[in-house]
Amino acid sequence: MSKIKIGISSCLLGNKVRYDGQHKFDHFLAETLGAFIDYTPVCPEVECGLPVPRDAMRLVGDPENPRLVTIKTKTDFTDQMKSWGAEKLEKLASENLCGFIFKAKSPSSGMERIKIYPAAGGVAQKNGTGIFAEMFMKRFPQLPVEDDGRLHDPEIRENFIERVFAYKRWLEMIENESTVHGLIQFHSKHKLMLMAHSPEHYRLAGQITASSNKNNLKSSQTDYLKNLMEGLKKSATLKKNYNVLQHILGYFKKELTTDEKNETLEIMENYKNELIPLIVPVTLLNHFIRKYNQEYLKEQYYLHPA
Repeated sequence: MSKIKIGISSCLLGNKVRYDGQHKFDHFLAETLGAFIDYTPVCPEVECGLPVPRDAMRLVGDPENPRLVTIKTKTDFTDQMKSWGAEKLEKLASENLCGFIFKAKSPSSGMERIKIYPAAGGVAQKNGTGIFAEMFMKRFPQLPVEDDGRLHDPEIRENFIERVFAYKRWLEMIENESTVHGLIQFHSKHKLMLMAHSPEHYRLAGQITASSNKNNLKSSQTDYLKNLMEGLKKSATLKKNYNVLQHILGYFKKELTTDEKNETLEIMENYKNELIPLIVPVTLLNHFIRKYNQEYLKEQYYLHPA
């Protein structure tokens, strides 16, 4: 797999592009995750023509259509931002991004819960989205996105990275084998992963794949990707993971000895009772997959997420 390309708010990489001439360098994003990622930095405010430093801005007015206005001079830069944004999104469309990390709380790049101030004054409501972030998410609705604040949560971070890898594999499938067979193979390898996140989306993915043919391939691909990314965004809970482990164990009905089966069941129960992490039963099952040469399970990304 080639290096994954992700868009990111430029200030998170240490670039001094913020309104006060500073940055918001994030060590984990820039250096730890950055070792595996090819970042495409974006600063909507600077790239649309604003200087550094500059007057701070905020969202003002109608929650359904807020304006991007400077705090001191009340200058409205909404149209300038949107005009630049439309062109920028077309350029980003050719970048084959596999995700985007926004800057939390930013009126231009915030993904959610951005303050919107009433035009006549008063208390702000945290129900907005940054101007550019909203444009981006509408243009690329299936692309995995998060903000730097939410990525401090280990579960959210793991979920985001898992979705990014899945999206990367999807792009590779579309590029290398955009066929019904390619879709079937892709689905086959992601079945258990999707089951662990959402049994409902797992079942729908199977229906979409089964009904695909050369005449409806494009629409099937569109439906499948939407369903896949929606499903993977749901949390892979302990209960759902336990069900997947049981499903995997069912493939070894004839192979495992009594001792091996009992050991596996004991470890799975320990996981269910939160005594050990998921990696323990997964590691044991991978051992049996290699030992008994279970070809189908060898290809499951649930067992090898990267």
